[in-house]
Amino acid sequence: MQNFRSLQLANQRKTFGLLLGLGVLVFVVIYAALTYFGKTGVGLIPFAVGLSLISVWGSYWASDSIVLTMTGAKELAYADNPKLFDLVQEVCIASGLKMPKVAIVADSAPNAFATGRNPEKALIAFTTGILEVMDRDELQGVIAHEMSHVANRDTLVSAIAATTAGAIALLSDFIMRMMWFGGGRDRDQNNNQNPLALVASLIVLILAPLAAVLLRSAISRKREALADATAVSFTRNPAGLRKALEVLQRDSTVVHQRSTAVAHIWIESPLDSSSVSKLFATHPPLSERIATLRKMEANPIN
Repeated sequence: MQNFRSLQLANQRKTFGLLLGLGVLVFVVIYAALTYFGKTGVGLIPFAVGLSLISVWGSYWASDSIVLTMTGAKELAYADNPKLFDLVQEVCIASGLKMPKVAIVADSAPNAFATGRNPEKALIAFTTGILEVMDRDELQGVIAHEMSHVANRDTLVSAIAATTAGAIALLSDFIMRMMWFGGGRDRDQNNNQNPLALVASLIVLILAPLAAVLLRSAISRKREALADATAVSFTRNPAGLRKALEVLQRDSTVVHQRSTAVAHIWIESPLDSSSVSKLFATHPPLSERIATLRKMEANPIN
């Protein structure tokens, strides 16, 4: 039997497992670096991690203002759209969350997103297109999905994943550069190193950034699936969100702001349309999400 509670737990476990995988990958990269370069590579480790922390966590701290700028979203007042504010308030009451800021994006493509570093600083935005094509139940499902990201602190999870993946990429890049600027000389002076271990370390350093991106994308997909399940726990109406996703599936337009930096925050990513990029997709396919919600409709739980 599939219901929102079992799916929530399953996606939470998978997220933790993927985050653990990123942590293991960091250890493997550090071990490979020390194997290949010995002590000459040690100084790069805190530098790479520190640089990633500064860049990603700086963005996390100011996530709401940065996303507003990148998407062109404009914050609304209650008088601008009372019906929308009332619907958001209904979901907030059901979820126990604080009322977020509400914004609008002037774009005909139906889409929505949530951002903010914590529930007290949350913002939920809608395109003009989604407000035009969706009925009340569908829009309620979208709001519940976005508020689920707030409740599950997905901005924080994304920041952790991005920091770790960034540190791996920087560390691997720096170490690869050292190969061309003298790092190999210290290695060659050590005749006791195992050639197979050196080759294995080199392969790890080359492939680690790709593995980090794959893990980061997988974490994002699990958080989207978790948001779908959590949304149903708020509304107890999987049909609303399911019909909303069907509207998105039928619509072929995409938002104008298609930057990879913010693609993961939309309820439907504007970038993951090619089957070739499925492993790098930040969202599960809409067809899979719809099928999961149909199963929840067939197995309701109070």
